[in-house]
Amino acid sequence: MTTVNSEKLSSARFAEATDAFVEEFTASVQFDKRMAEQDIQGSIAHATMLCAVGVLTTKERDAIIGGLNRIADEIIKGTFIWSIKQEDVHMNIESRLIDLIGIAGKKLHTGRSRNDQVATDIRLYLRSEINHIEAQLRRLQTAILDLAEQHFDTIMPGFTHLQVAQPITFGHHLMAWFEMLSRDHERLQDCLKRINIMPLGAAALAGTSYPIDRQLTSDLLGFSRPSANSLDSVSDRDFAIEFTAVASLIMMHLSRFSEELILWSSAQFDFIDIPDAFCTGSSIMPQKKNPDVPELVRGKSGRVTGHLIALLMLMKAQPLAYNKDNQEDKEPLFDTVDTLINCLRAYADMVPHLKAKKENMYQSAKRGFATATDLADYLVRKGLAFRDAHEIVGLAVRLGLECKRDLAELSLPELQQFSPLITSDVYDILTLEGSVAARKHIGGTAPETVRKAIYTARDSLKNPPNNAQ
Repeated sequence: MTTVNSEKLSSARFAEATDAFVEEFTASVQFDKRMAEQDIQGSIAHATMLCAVGVLTTKERDAIIGGLNRIADEIIKGTFIWSIKQEDVHMNIESRLIDLIGIAGKKLHTGRSRNDQVATDIRLYLRSEINHIEAQLRRLQTAILDLAEQHFDTIMPGFTHLQVAQPITFGHHLMAWFEMLSRDHERLQDCLKRINIMPLGAAALAGTSYPIDRQLTSDLLGFSRPSANSLDSVSDRDFAIEFTAVASLIMMHLSRFSEELILWSSAQFDFIDIPDAFCTGSSIMPQKKNPDVPELVRGKSGRVTGHLIALLMLMKAQPLAYNKDNQEDKEPLFDTVDTLINCLRAYADMVPHLKAKKENMYQSAKRGFATATDLADYLVRKGLAFRDAHEIVGLAVRLGLECKRDLAELSLPELQQFSPLITSDVYDILTLEGSVAARKHIGGTAPETVRKAIYTARDSLKNPPNNAQ
């Protein structure tokens, strides 16, 4: 077996040096160094608390904080040397601290373990990243509102089963996207409440015999409160799983948006034009303009959902408390964050430049007998039972299919052969404009209602609730 001379801070227990492959296999510094800022932030708060309770002197505290700030500066400048021998971000920083300030650096780890340290770092990291995600989410929602306001009265077909169902406005359709993202925002904020709980002080699993003040540390780090059980604090990653579940829902929504943009930009629909900057060509077919950004976002939704499943499987069979399995939580979590932010950014950049082809949308809405339901409602208002009205309209649609004309294009005598209740006022509701205008209740597609929904939505973006506390 190949061995190496270990320089680990935690190697005194072992008579042999760690196998070279095992050392590399078990190390996590290659990816968890991304949490260096949070690790230093947590260590500064921990040292401040240890001084407050008398475990550290003021001089030792100041030396530790000064050393940690110097390390932070080295990391920012790219001069910090990461060592796989120190396994992870925590031991790398602590080792460098000892190099810089000597014995005081060895006292920093008093009253804590890497178990509660990493759990704290991940929560601080997620709390910060959620802010970045929210910023991109709000950018996208604003872009959707701006586009919806341009098209609050642009008529297009609404679909069920991907078949023309009823006429709606493009603005109304866009506002459906907005509502999905609003729920996603609420889920992020709700998830943040459970992320924003501090595990530091749980130590390895049972707490510590030192007279620590966990409330002080929690306050210093901006957590809502310390965690209530030391075993649970270091062992569960349900908060990370919950975040990834929320991210999966956001990506699912972006994937649905993508599917519609891909369809609408095709020659078969030709409803929208996606800017050239967000498309690519074909290596063999010169006429092609491929909607690569929506397609890639649609594909990446599976990637994030896969990370959710991976984290669930990671946690499902672990006994209390901490296990090395949990080292596998970071890479899927980090990739979820990166993927989500990038996809939201791509959409927030792209949506403001989408061009709606109004005439194509309008003509498509005229096909497929989109106002059939309006005719049925018209007959019901005249006193007919809905099921009888449904049958009459079905007969009228059959006639339209046979003569290749929309309901609004059928003559009054042709319509009256199915019911004497139909009079000349029927054409007020058989037009696309009349159909959408009639749906002016809350949540309806009437242009005036869509505009009100947009104004309300803008107000909600100005003062979003913060549920972290």
